[in-house]
Amino acid sequence: MSCITDKRLILVGGKGGVGKTTISASLALLASRRGKRVLVVSTDPAHSLGDAFDWEIGDQGAAVCAGVHALEIDPDKEVMAHIERVTKDMKRFTRPEMYPEIERQMRLTEQSPGAQEAALLERICRLIEDAEDQYDLVIFDTAPTGHTLRLLSLPEAMAAWTQGMLSQQAKSEKLAGVLDHLTAKAGKDIANPMADPSKHATDGMDSRTQEITETLLERQRLFQRSRRRFQDAENTGLLFVLTPEKLPILETERAVKSLKDEALPLHGLVVNRVLPDNADGEFLAQRREQEKRYLNDIDRIFADQAQFRMPLMPTDIHGIGALQQTAVLLDQSGL
Repeated sequence: MSCITDKRLILVGGKGGVGKTTISASLALLASRRGKRVLVVSTDPAHSLGDAFDWEIGDQGAAVCAGVHALEIDPDKEVMAHIERVTKDMKRFTRPEMYPEIERQMRLTEQSPGAQEAALLERICRLIEDAEDQYDLVIFDTAPTGHTLRLLSLPEAMAAWTQGMLSQQAKSEKLAGVLDHLTAKAGKDIANPMADPSKHATDGMDSRTQEITETLLERQRLFQRSRRRFQDAENTGLLFVLTPEKLPILETERAVKSLKDEALPLHGLVVNRVLPDNADGEFLAQRREQEKRYLNDIDRIFADQAQFRMPLMPTDIHGIGALQQTAVLLDQSGL
């Protein structure tokens, strides 16, 4: 298996509290040691990336060391910015008397399920494309498992979102025809919105209708390109972090199945905080016996997945020095 740092895109997921951020930050340092220019991005509202590096990062980003730039995306801010952009676009294409209704609908959208994921997905997609020329590798420290899986399986949701936006403007037969061709039937055909939209979809439209449709087509193509990136095993790798405990094992088992169903490339599992062989004492002996059973479960359940085991450290991993030591351990694990 090739080194994961040879990829262009890495997404690190897992149950909350298993050490995703520490692994993401250490992986960024490891890639930098291997000569890569790295952007590491947190999409977790908890924003512990800055805490891990002991550095002020925020949504403007910061160079945390040579070769590594870090960025924290605020999901709530992304939702607000996303809705503001959509509202502005819709007002461009409608009559002034429609503005109050547009604003009402957008306020409802802000609270709707999936709004945060949709806004984050668009930011992530654009960030990946913008980073291509500046960085060799982009690492995403994602939110807990369920959020990550929703984010990675969004083409269906985005098809429905695009359909809703087009429906608001579908006042002519010409635009209705584009609607049929662009969107998934009943919002359930994932393959359809990923098909390449016609380059001539706006031929014959009046300028206003053409502008509306081109705006939505550009967005549709952005999601298509990102979907292909997410599924490209040569350039993309997903790492799931878990600890040898019951709940993380169960959650990871469900996540791995979902990733396979979505044809997303899982590079392997990082089994974190494994008791070192030299840990002693009766209490630790009991913990080790329990851990041994869970490690056997991991070997059995995930027999077809690569594993990279990381030891439990004697103290919290905090700051560049501690992360560099973790990066060395990641290297020794085979990552």
